[in-house]
Amino acid sequence: MNTDELVSSSRPFLEWAVEWHNNLEHMPVESAIVDPARTAVLSVDVLRGFCCQGPLASERVGSIVGPVVKLFEAAHARGVQHFVLAQDAHPADAVEFQSYPPHCVAGTVEAEPVPELAQLPFVEECEVIQKNSISSSVGTALPAWLEARPQLDTFIVVGDCTDLCTYQLAMYLRLRANAMQLPGVRVILPVDAVETYDLPVEAAQEVGAVPHHGDLLHLIFLYSLMLNGVEVVAGVGQ
Repeated sequence: MNTDELVSSSRPFLEWAVEWHNNLEHMPVESAIVDPARTAVLSVDVLRGFCCQGPLASERVGSIVGPVVKLFEAAHARGVQHFVLAQDAHPADAVEFQSYPPHCVAGTVEAEPVPELAQLPFVEECEVIQKNSISSSVGTALPAWLEARPQLDTFIVVGDCTDLCTYQLAMYLRLRANAMQLPGVRVILPVDAVETYDLPVEAAQEVGAVPHHGDLLHLIFLYSLMLNGVEVVAGVGQ
């Protein structure tokens, strides 16, 4: 594979993808939440350890906290009663730490929801789903939670990171509905409440980490979600 050839051949697609992204529209809350009783809002890893402190925290990811909280408030005001907080809660010897620096160990501050989310007056109504990998569905209580609520057919997914935990959650919900032949299921992802981190090549080499181009991966994984039937919108609300 040649870098110059790849960049050159990718340009038409990237131009199309950027235009698609830039032309995404906000979805009115009443269009996203048609029936509050059949709607669930799920956030993934809106935690201190990714938004404000610890080795994997970044301001870029922290920027989604406001939109996430605003969406939770709007959904609750519209009558939604089903909220899920999917959260890392790793043991100190987590196998995942072979791939990522130790983070969000259960019982530590990093594993706590950001204060803005934790202080919501209805936070006790939220179902906390602890996870030990980037998947919210493998080895967690989420499949059973969904099975116990067959009436749910609209899922609004927010959180971080676009190409990791958020992607896994949105794709699980979409693929689960496909596999179970549930034609009415919607999975909605508001871009203003989803983000990933950025680690330039030079900075990654200095610390011996894997580079991560935030803008490019954010775009490509949003595109992949759209390609697979997730409703990717600029935001939900006004």
